[in-house]
Amino acid sequence: MKGFTSIQDVARLEDLLSLARSMKADPHQFTMLGRGKTLCMLFFNPSLRTRLSTQKAAQLLGMHVMVMNLNSDGWNIELEDGTTMNGSSKEHIKEAAGVVSRYCDIIGLRTFASLDDRDKDYEEVLMNKFIAHATVPVISLESATLHPLQSLADLMTIREQARTHRPKVVLTWAPHPKALPQAVANSFVQWMRASEVDLVITHPPGLELAPRFVEGLKVTHCQEEALEGADFVYAKNWSSYTDYGKSVAGWEDWMITEEKMTMTHNGKFMHCLPVRRNVVVSDAVLDGPQSIVLEQAHNRVYAAQAVLKMLLDEA
Repeated sequence: MKGFTSIQDVARLEDLLSLARSMKADPHQFTMLGRGKTLCMLFFNPSLRTRLSTQKAAQLLGMHVMVMNLNSDGWNIELEDGTTMNGSSKEHIKEAAGVVSRYCDIIGLRTFASLDDRDKDYEEVLMNKFIAHATVPVISLESATLHPLQSLADLMTIREQARTHRPKVVLTWAPHPKALPQAVANSFVQWMRASEVDLVITHPPGLELAPRFVEGLKVTHCQEEALEGADFVYAKNWSSYTDYGKSVAGWEDWMITEEKMTMTHNGKFMHCLPVRRNVVVSDAVLDGPQSIVLEQAHNRVYAAQAVLKMLLDEA
C-alpha cells in the first residue's frame, strides 16, 4: 500500500478488515512500530472524528503527530503549473508537498468538494497534485469525492453487527439545510460493492450519484420500498451529480423516523456524523437501541490504525 485514497489502494480487503479487528481487540500490540516516525495531518476543512481518531490511531502505534489547519494557519496554495504568482497565492503546491514530505513519514490530507466545478472536483485536483509532489505516502482524510477511512469503519461496523451472511444495506438520501458533497455516499457504495451485502440506494428524483459508482445497483426513488426488510439503514445527504452541487427542495419527509425503522428487519441505523437531529433523523431513532452511530465513530480509530500499520510495514 503506497498510499490510501480509495478502496483501489487495498490489495486484500479481508486482510485489512482482519487487522482492524485485531487492533480493536488489542490497540497497544504495535506501540513500538511507529517509534521515531511522524504523521502530519493537513486540514483544508473542519474535522472532529477524522482528526481525533487518526491522531489517536497514530499515537497507539507510537508515532508523533503534527496537525495543521491550512485554511487558517497556512499560506494560500497555488495548484497550477506555469503561473506567475503575483496574486493571492503565496506558496506553490510543489514546495508545500515537498517540504511537508521532509518533515514526516506519512501525510494525511483532508479537502472537500467545491460543489462548483464537477470536473475539477472529480479529478481530485488538490489530492492528486499533492500526491504527485509528495515523497512519502498520503492518506485521504476525505477528499472531494471519497472518504475511505469512514467507509472502512462503516464496513467494519456492519461486519460486527450483521446477523446474516448477506445483510440488506440501504443507503438513503436524507434532508439537510444545505447541499453537501457526495464523498461519503460515493465511498460507501464502493466499499459495499466489495463486500457481501445486498445494497439498495434510495433518493428523490434529481439527486442521482455519479454513474460510475451506481451502475448495476438497485436504485429506487421510493424510500419505503428500499427500507422494507433492511438490516442496516445508512442515512446521508448529498447534492446532485447531474445538476452539480444543487439540492432539491420539498423532501423533508425523507427524515428517518421510528415509524420508518419499523419497516426494516429490526435494522440498525448508521450515519457518519455530524448529524442534524430532527432533520436527517429523529431523536427517537438516534437515541434509541437501533442506533450504532457511536460504534461507527469508535471504529474510526481502528480503521485508521490498520491503514497506518500497513503503510509503516511497507516503509
